[in-house]
Amino acid sequence: MISRRTFLRTSGLTLGAAALPAVAQTANPQKTVLLHCGWATKNIGDIGHTPGTLRFLEQYLPEAKVILWAANTNEAVDAMLMKRFPKLEIVKGSLTQTDGPVQQAVNRSDFFLRGPGMGQPTDFMKYCDKAGKPWGLQAQSYFPDMVTGKGAEERIALLNSAAFIYCRDSKTLKLLQDTGVKPPVLEWAPDGCFGIDVRDEEKALARMKKHGLEDKKFITIQLRTHSPTSPGVDDKRPQKLNPLHPTPENIADDTRRAKVYQDLIAMWVKETGWKVVIAPEVNKEMEYNKKFIYDTLPDELKKHVVNFDEFWNVDEACSFYARAHTVICHEPHTPIMALAMGTPMMHTFSEFHSPKCWMFKDIGLEEWAPEFDATPATKMFESLMGIHKDYPAAQAKVKKAMAYVEERAQSQMKVLKGVIKA
Repeated sequence: MISRRTFLRTSGLTLGAAALPAVAQTANPQKTVLLHCGWATKNIGDIGHTPGTLRFLEQYLPEAKVILWAANTNEAVDAMLMKRFPKLEIVKGSLTQTDGPVQQAVNRSDFFLRGPGMGQPTDFMKYCDKAGKPWGLQAQSYFPDMVTGKGAEERIALLNSAAFIYCRDSKTLKLLQDTGVKPPVLEWAPDGCFGIDVRDEEKALARMKKHGLEDKKFITIQLRTHSPTSPGVDDKRPQKLNPLHPTPENIADDTRRAKVYQDLIAMWVKETGWKVVIAPEVNKEMEYNKKFIYDTLPDELKKHVVNFDEFWNVDEACSFYARAHTVICHEPHTPIMALAMGTPMMHTFSEFHSPKCWMFKDIGLEEWAPEFDATPATKMFESLMGIHKDYPAAQAKVKKAMAYVEERAQSQMKVLKGVIKA
């Protein structure tokens, strides 16, 4: 018969551990992080922040429980998240609802983590400070008016109460540094979307078959236009990125940029004979990309161009971008998803839409991020052909950039781990 001492030894216990009181054995209970994310479902970039940030948390802080306060999701997004993160708890609602699901989630959490975005709100900062709950920013960009102008002193004081602030672009980081924002940690970290790994192979392959697309033999394009984010809704921000009533100057911008893309499409098709897909990052742009790009192409060129007429979820988009040759986009998050899938990209940016355009320079991909209005189509084509002529080298460049992304994401999660003593 096996002795008790032998049993304890072989079962991984010791007499000393067995004799410890129950309280001592649970001295380090599981910590809980509340992630506020999921800003919209009409933009796969806004959808993509969430699974990407959750993947970073899962990989580099696996001992923590995560609650997602989803600002705006739908059935398909919730199903995608729960399939990939089956242990995830999702809450919805308003922070102002007394003892509502969000306030309860804050109270049950050890840390409030604001997900990546371009937001200016401070309500969650005030609430956490009043409740004595530590909080931090995962990867933020800010326009200067966050820390300048009327009320700036109060907003800077709130930012200084954060446990940490990670900016997703170096321009925002410098802005905060220059205006006296000094939390315990103020550094650069990648937008959470870089961590994305959700896939929907079935839908992506079906879409490719429908349009006669072959692996790595097509590029994708999407233009961002001066157009309302929803019908009849004006942009209340002073920047008016999505105006209800575009000015003549706005329309001229859209027309000029569309022509650059049309010329790029023509040069690509002439050189390679391969297809171009007008693939949406933002639902509202489908109408305008068709109007400004596809409809005005000559019929001979249209035969080589696929214009998607239905929106998609981010998991299908990722599986699709994994099979693209190169992803080209005026928006930043489609290129981010491409990089996460190992695919080369070009972000044809206009800084008017926010400093998040510098994210690619910050990870060593400046030559793949041409300024839209200062770069002619011929120059963009040179960059695209540089990728095409040595595709393995371009893929290696993607891999190097993503290695840096992972290093910084791991560093950030290590700081969070220290704050919550997980």
